[in-house]
This record gives sequence, C-alpha cells and structure tokens, in this order.
Amino acid sequence: MAGGRNALETAGPILSAGIRTFTFHDDAAPVLHGVELAFVPGTFTAVLGPSGSGKSTLGRVLAGWLPPGSGGTLHGFLELAGTRLQFGGGGDPRINPAEWGRQVGFVPQDPAAVLSTVRATVAEELAFGLENRAVERAAMKSTVERTAALLGLTDLLDHHPARLSGGQLRRLAIGCAIVTEPRVLIMDEPFASLDSAGTAGLAQLVRDLVRRGTAVVILSQVVDTPLLDAGTWHVVVDGRVTASGTPAELHPGSGLLPSGIRRPGSLPEGKDAARPRGAARPAVPASVPPGTAPTVPVLELRGVSFDYPDGGRKTPRRTRPGGGPGPARQPRVLRDVNLAVNPGEIVAVTGPNGAGKSTLLRHFNGLLRPASGQVLVRGSDIAGTPAGAVARSVGLLFQQPRDQLFERTVLREVRFGLDSLFHPGEVPGRALEALAAVGLAGAAGEHPAELPASSQRLLALATVLARKPAVLALDEPTVALDGDGLALLDAAVRAAAREGAAVVLVTHDLAYARSMAHRGVELDGGLLAG
Repeated sequence: MAGGRNALETAGPILSAGIRTFTFHDDAAPVLHGVELAFVPGTFTAVLGPSGSGKSTLGRVLAGWLPPGSGGTLHGFLELAGTRLQFGGGGDPRINPAEWGRQVGFVPQDPAAVLSTVRATVAEELAFGLENRAVERAAMKSTVERTAALLGLTDLLDHHPARLSGGQLRRLAIGCAIVTEPRVLIMDEPFASLDSAGTAGLAQLVRDLVRRGTAVVILSQVVDTPLLDAGTWHVVVDGRVTASGTPAELHPGSGLLPSGIRRPGSLPEGKDAARPRGAARPAVPASVPPGTAPTVPVLELRGVSFDYPDGGRKTPRRTRPGGGPGPARQPRVLRDVNLAVNPGEIVAVTGPNGAGKSTLLRHFNGLLRPASGQVLVRGSDIAGTPAGAVARSVGLLFQQPRDQLFERTVLREVRFGLDSLFHPGEVPGRALEALAAVGLAGAAGEHPAELPASSQRLLALATVLARKPAVLALDEPTVALDGDGLALLDAAVRAAAREGAAVVLVTHDLAYARSMAHRGVELDGGLLAG
C-alpha cells in the first residue's frame, strides 16, 4: 500500500477538524484540547493513545456520534466534504447524525452498538442501512453477499447476531459500516478479539478500501501489526495530539509513544516479555507440585457436548426441493470435551473466532447446560444447581463488560451481592481490596458508564475478584486494555492463582497466553486438544 499514499492524496481533505476544546456537559475540564486533524481520500491514518487519552471521544466527534450541542460543547470546527461547521458553544449549527453517517462510517469499541437490535439474521443487519436508502432489492442482496464475503461472514448470513462470537460480531459491525460505501471509515480498536485469520482479512480490507479512495482512520491503544502500513500516526495523550509522523518516525525508541501504548503480545515490564515461542512456561505453583495432582480437580468437564438450537440459525434449514433432507447438520459447538483444572493452575484456551470458547466458559457456572456430559465444581456435578448458586464458586468475566455492569457507582458495583456471601463486616474491606487490585480505588464514586473501556473491563474483573471464587473464568480479558491495564490484569490473575483459584482464560493474544498459563489447550471444530 506504500504507506497508504496514492494519487488521491493530491486532493483536499474529505474530513477535517479544528477542536480548540470539547467538553462533556457534566465535566468541568475539556476532554479534548487543541486537536487539528485532516483526512484525505485514499489514505490510512492511525490515532494511538492509552486508555483515557480521549481518542475514543475524538472518534465519536469526528463520526457524528457525539454531535456538538447534545453530545457536548465544542469550540472549533468540523468540515466534511467541503462544508465547514463552526462551533462556539452557543447558537451552533446542528449535525444530523444520519446524514453525517452517509459519508462517515463508524465502528465503536463495542461492536454491538452498531447493530439495529431489531434484525434477526446477519444478512438483515447488513441490509439495514441499504433498506434505509431504499436500495433496490436485487442490488441490496448482491451488496450484502459481497460485503459478507469480504469479511468472512458468508456462512453466517442466516445466523442470529446474538449467537455470534466476539470476533464474528466485530466483523459484522465493520460490514454494517462499509456496506453503504462511506467516503470515510473510522474504527475504534477493530482488531480486538479477532483471530489471526480475521486480522489478516481486516488488514486486506483496509488496503482495498484505501486503494478505492476511502479515508480509513483506526483508533487504537495497541500497535497491531497492520497499523505499520498507515501513512501517518497521531499520538493522543490527555486529549492532545502530542506527536505525529510516520510509523518509522514514531518507533519505540523515539520517546514519542507513551508507555500505555503497547504492541500486540507485549507483556508488562518485568514479566519476561522477551521469552520466545516455545520457551518454558511459568512454574506450576506450589499448590500443584510438578508430577502430582490433587485428588479432586476444582473444575472438571467430562465428555461435555453442546449445540445451540438449529446451529445458531434464526430459522431451521430448509429441506431440498422435492422434500429430500437438507444439508448435514454442522458439528456441535462442543463435542465430547474433557478438561480438568487444579487449584492454583492457569489454563489458556485458544482457537479461531466462532470455535465455541465463550460457550465453553458459560458451562463452568451453569449459564449453559451440556446436552450430554458432566460439569463438576469442587468435585460435585452442577447439574440441577441454579446458576446463581454455582456463581458462588465460579467467577465469570464476560467478554463485554456491559453484560455485568449495571450499578450507579463503581463501589456499589463491586459490593453487589457480597452481603449474601460474607459477613457484613467483611464486605467493605473486600470491595475496596478488589478495587485496589485493579487500580480503581480512587474511582469508587464514579458511574461505571463514564469510565474508559479499559477501566470498565478492570471493574468487571474486580466484581469477580471480590467474591474470591474457586474458579476464575476470563473471556478475552486483554481486550481494551492498554499497557498499564495489562499490568494490573497480570498481577490480579497471578495473585488469584497463588491463593489457590483455578484460572481459565480465553484469549487470542497467544504471547499473553504463553506468558501467563501453565498450559494451553485449543478449541476448534468443537474439539478440545491440549
């Protein structure tokens, strides 16, 4: 892609901004200051910043998702396709998000935020934007199929979006953003939770979009390998652009990248970040001496098989013309899975998007029940035990923090339910201890929804840690974490294992899995291999 440059760069910017300040209505201080950016057709730009730097806010302002006025107070200008809108904090022009979205596609950190929530299949979600533009049916069908092929979603077109894995959901969100062919595409952490095939596919999609004249902007706190192809990097720290240049100019030794920005697979300082593939994993903790095992594993799956009704499809497969049988049923999501995890042991589960890794974790605490086989916690089969009762022993960190955060303050979030598990006098101390473990002791009074994505994930982890579960199940725990957040996660997981918890973590970050786990297993095609 030659750094994302082509003949289109001689044209003027398609989208530009001069933001003197942008302030949320309830905040005293601006979240963005002195930001001046311009994006030219046919270019690829990366905006890098640690958690809480303001880059996600910047992306939402540029995409019209935080329109000045209703979204916050902007002093400065936004210019799209030659039309400049000047803002001074009062009597300002209005942005129509729908009209703005015709030219600027946006994929936020939470891919589910893009979806309509009223469509029952992947195909219908992809068609939603085209329907709103009254695209003719045959053209709509062709465009949906072409977009699905670009993102590896062809085999999922008749699946319900709720049945997709995290990586598949992200690819669907990207498809919804590009299906109408916007002139600008802004994506916030788009490589998070993608497997290697998904990452390679998205990198190729970016190259194709740039070649066709789209201005592509990626916001990230991780220097994913595809970002090395960007023509320009902008570094955002504390709401300001502190450095701009090519990837070569902003190399790790330049001193221009803050410590919070990490590279894929990078580990917290002092955690053996340089250990190569195949090197020895951490020593098994003293609670599990090498060569021995407890009489009863704290978590055990015996011959567990599971499938969603109709394979996750919204409607059953149709029979062939003439009434003959339809295509053979796809393999079960889980097939005869056996797994035993001992106290103090950390096990990493890897595998491609859609392999069933999140489904596997949901069996640990009874949110899902096997079609056959047994799940044992502390030696007892949990069949027939309410999920709420199993949760006393099994703490599950969901892939999306929104699935387990609902209280009005950070402290209330962590304290929720502790009164039923511990003596009332212990509850305040346990809650504060868990917040301190994830670096959020100073945020106890804040609303969870106002935290950066990295802090929301750490808060969700704190709600699990406070219960001191015997089993800690973590679904993609590194997603949305910058370097500082990764160090906090690392310390919290290791501490839980030292105290005897059995830890199972699902991740696509293979370097992190190798650094953390005593052993790894891979789930693919419904089968678990170790």
